[in-house]
This record gives sequence, structure tokens and C-alpha cells, in this order.
Amino acid sequence: MFENIANIFRIPDLRKRVLFTLGLLAVYRLGAHIPTPGINADLLAQFFNQNSGSAMGLVDLFSGGNLRKLTVFALGIMPYITASIIFQLLTVIYEPLAKLQKEGELGRRKITQWTRYVTVLLGIVQSTAIALSLTNTSTGASMVTISHVLFVPLCVLTLTAGTAFIMWLGEQITERGIGNGMSLLIFVGIVTGLPRGINELYIKARDGAWGPFTPIAILILIGGMIAVVAFIVYVERSERRIPVQYAKRIVGRKMMGGQSTHLPLKVNSGGVMPVIFASSILSAPLLLANVPFFGTPLRDTKFFGPILQGIAPGEPWYVLLYVAAIVFFAYFYISIVFRPDDIADNMRKYGGFIPGIRPGRRTSDFINDVLTRITLVGAVYLVIISLVPMFLMSGIHFNHLPLIGQVFDHLPTWMTSGLGVNFYFGGTSLLIVVGVAMDTVQQIESQLIMRHYDGFSPKSGRIRGRRSW
Repeated sequence: MFENIANIFRIPDLRKRVLFTLGLLAVYRLGAHIPTPGINADLLAQFFNQNSGSAMGLVDLFSGGNLRKLTVFALGIMPYITASIIFQLLTVIYEPLAKLQKEGELGRRKITQWTRYVTVLLGIVQSTAIALSLTNTSTGASMVTISHVLFVPLCVLTLTAGTAFIMWLGEQITERGIGNGMSLLIFVGIVTGLPRGINELYIKARDGAWGPFTPIAILILIGGMIAVVAFIVYVERSERRIPVQYAKRIVGRKMMGGQSTHLPLKVNSGGVMPVIFASSILSAPLLLANVPFFGTPLRDTKFFGPILQGIAPGEPWYVLLYVAAIVFFAYFYISIVFRPDDIADNMRKYGGFIPGIRPGRRTSDFINDVLTRITLVGAVYLVIISLVPMFLMSGIHFNHLPLIGQVFDHLPTWMTSGLGVNFYFGGTSLLIVVGVAMDTVQQIESQLIMRHYDGFSPKSGRIRGRRSW
């Protein structure tokens, strides 16, 4: 392993890419220590500690802990992810945008430029909501230490500029570094928060936060994390191989083709993107809960209050919408990155065919059918990874259901309210950490093998990572 790591720094181009990536990630972490002016950091951290299992805790997870400190990078990468979702949806339903995407590099650059504009716009909206929440709620009034008239525009300007800078960092890493920049930024934010999560877990174990059940709960949590990581690695490396046969043909004086190969279809081709997309969509409304509406926070109004309460993490409606969003984005993402018609056409051009399937339209339909079935398996896998830890953290509040809620009142508290641990031990965070790590290692390994070096696992074969977005 040490020899393989040393090989990375023997290749000038790869060494430059790795050091460039590490340097920009260090800049990102430096921003986590630059607070927004005019905020009482201690009271804000106390508020987030009390809401670690809520939507605010989930957003804080993706921002790398910057939101709980309200640093210049408090919004994190979420506005860019939301903007990307918007344009990917529009390319499917809006024909002029779909044609622009098919124009090649020029069209993709144009869409990327529009995505940046929408990211800044969303940053302004979200930072305004945060600023108004801090200055108009009973708890927020004590968090702001300067004039509210001065704090709101200062907060909006600071957080929006931080979002634009993070977006630039991610794009630079993707273009000139190693790995996917946006995924690596989320990865670093989660990893740097793990020590704090372990410390909080230690405090809960020391103080016996779960009573006599504490030792068993700690063992279950640790065992569950190990099992989840093993399950993630197994599924991420699983694929369905479709046999492909190439017919022999004469090109000039040479005989070409005649070999057998396979078309690998990954079980989870979308990777962590469906989960991130679903979390981003569902967390957006909950960020507006404290925004004043005619002097009253939205969460306290008669109309919006029950809606926001119903889609809070752990509530049945939230679980239902979360599952539906993950399944939708799993299919939506695979429809963008994988086109059976193009694959079938390329196979036919080079004399390839699937045994027992006619080339052309039937090959495309066959690949599409297989892809549909394994994507469903991948979506179910993502749902399980996301919901089981959520059940342990915040419980499933079936006792809040009308008519049948009383049936669940007799269940143990830890089943209806969870164990109260934070999102760093959730399946979403573990999926992101493991998935992004496998992707990055796979890219480094490809660079090593391309230059005639052994990869990280020469005995077991090349690591198969999932697709990047």
C-alpha cells in the first residue's frame, strides 16, 4: 500500500493533480473558521445541538458543520445541487434546453453558466431566509449582536459570496484535480465532523443517555455502522454483465472481431446522487420554517405549520416523500447518464450483438428492460441505507398518524423517538463517504494503470467505482 501511494508522487501530472485537490480542500476547510459578522456563535451552536436530528442537522451535515457556526461557507454546496437538479429536470421536459445539451461542449458550457446564475440566485434566497429567521424569532433575537438592519444585507452578501466560491472550488477540482469536486467537498465536510460525532456519542454513553439500554444501544450502533459500510461496498461493486459477441469481419487484409465480451451494468449507477437530490429537495422547505410571515414564523401559522410539521424528519409523510424522491431520482439519473439506444447503435456499427437478441431496436429494449430491473434494486438499496439509520436516529413517528396512531403508543420510546444520535452515523453520510472514496481511489488507480503501475489492489483486480455526476 505504501509503495502504491509512493507511485502517485512519482508521476508529475498525477502528483500535481493530487496536491492541487488537497490544496483546494484545505482552502475549503479554512473557510469553516471564518464566521459571519454579527452572530453569537455559542448560542447558535447550542441551537443546532438541540436540533441535530432535524432538517437543520441534515443541512449542517452537507455544509460540513459550517451552518452551525454560520461561517462564510454556511450554505455549503446545497444551492449548486438544487440548481443542477432544476436544469437536469428541464433538459428532459423542455425541448430547447435538450437540443442545447446535444450540441456538444458549447451547449454544455451554456447550461453550466446558467446553473451558476441559478446557484447564486438560490444562495440569495436561502441566505435571506436564514438572516430573517435569526432576526425575527425569539431565539434568533439573542443570536444577532449587531443591528438587524445591518445584519440582514451583510449576512446575505457573505453567505452568497461563500456559495459562489465553493461552486468555483468544486469546478476547479473536477477540471484540474482528482475526483468529482462537488462530491469531495461533501465528503470532506462529513469526515471532518466525525470526531465531533464520536465525542457526542461518547458523552451519551458516559452519561447513560439511554438508561440501562445504553451499552446495548452503543453496540448496536457500532455493529450497524460496520454492517452498513460492508453492505455499501458490496452493492457499489455489484454489476449485471450482459454477454456481447462480436462477429468476425475482414478489414483490408486483417481479420477483425470474433471475440466475446460483456456489457457491465452497475446495480447502483446513480451512486449517492439520488439520496443527495432527495435530501436537498425535502430540506429546502424546512429551512423556511422560521421565516416570518406577517410577523409570525411559518412553522407557527395555521396553514403552513401542520405542513412543515408533517414533513419533518421521522414523520410518516417525510418518510413517504423521501422514499418516492429516492426512487424517482434513481430512475431519472440513470436515464440521463445511460442511453440504451446509443449503446445498441454502437454495437451494431461494430458488428456486436447480444446472443439470442436481434441487433437494433430489440437490443435497445432488452438493455432497457435489464436496466429498469436492476435500477429498482439499486433504488431499494438506497432506501434501506437511508431509512434504517433514520429509524435509529429519530425513530418513525407512527404514533402521530390519525386514527391508528394510538396502536403505536405502547412501543418503546427508542422505537418512536430514536436514539437521538446525529446524522454523522446515518446511512446517507456513510454512503457518501464510502461511495466518494471508492470513486476517487478508482480514478487514481486508472491513472496508475495507464502509466504501467500496479493499482491499489493488483491481486484482486481493478476497483470498479460507480459513475460520477
